[in-house]
Amino acid sequence: MRMRINNTLELNLEKGEPALVPPAEDTNRKGTLYFLSNIDHRYQVKVRTVYCFKPSHDGRDGGGGDVTEVVRDALSKVLVPYYPVAGRLTTDSDGRLAVDCNDEGAVFVVAKAGCTIEEIGDDTVTMEKLVTKFKDGGFVLGICVNHMIFDGPNAMEFINSWGEIARGLSLKVPPFTDRTLLKARNPPEIEFDHPEFLQMEDISNTSDLYEEELLYKSFCFDVNKLERVKAKAMEDGVLVKCCSTFEAMSGFIWKSRTQALKLKHDQKTKLLLVVDGRSRYYPPLPGNYFGNGIGLTSCICSAGK
Repeated sequence: MRMRINNTLELNLEKGEPALVPPAEDTNRKGTLYFLSNIDHRYQVKVRTVYCFKPSHDGRDGGGGDVTEVVRDALSKVLVPYYPVAGRLTTDSDGRLAVDCNDEGAVFVVAKAGCTIEEIGDDTVTMEKLVTKFKDGGFVLGICVNHMIFDGPNAMEFINSWGEIARGLSLKVPPFTDRTLLKARNPPEIEFDHPEFLQMEDISNTSDLYEEELLYKSFCFDVNKLERVKAKAMEDGVLVKCCSTFEAMSGFIWKSRTQALKLKHDQKTKLLLVVDGRSRYYPPLPGNYFGNGIGLTSCICSAGK
């Protein structure tokens, strides 16, 4: 299969057939339903991430052993402690979504690219669901998972655990899989205002803009670019101390989007921020809590401001 990556490179991609990778051993969970909290239910979307690994040698054959076999073998082993990842979404007797812990496994697809990993730059969208090997020994690991299964911190713990097993190590911190810690009260009680869920009235006709063709592109901010953004945030003298990278980039993206949408001066606009709530709950959740332990917070102001 040939794909046009950019104006100068046409990628020759040999894609294998999808295969299921079950847990390496019996998880003792077959026939059980895994509880998903109300927070899990809020994120019924697929999340795609791509991890790029440059070659660590000067050879052309990938070094010792087939990287895909190492990755596949480690995946089967990490699915034992992370057994919900090997299951399938279903509904329980109350009609709520749950995970059928059937140990069916994760879908695994291998591909081989006829170029080096450096040649594709940051254009990895075609490999978001593949383990792709490159002729210089580098490889790309593309993952697609339902957000109901885990959040960002969990995703990194899962990837790190997968990597530890691939290197022949034991897991430093096994996942805490009991999600009933976040089981909702019955009946529910709303004790605080939640502006993060407030709908903004669209007085700028932004819906018309979404009828136009959307272009997708990745932007890489290196250290120099980050420092320029921070300096830009400080130049009017309103800030008395240097802002963090997170603050600078959040403000930069919020402002850029507001300008791109051509919002009216008095249009209310909201910046949503995802916060890891594990340490903020009372009592706190275990740091290795496996599930969506995140919450939303927000900033609201006019587009002109």
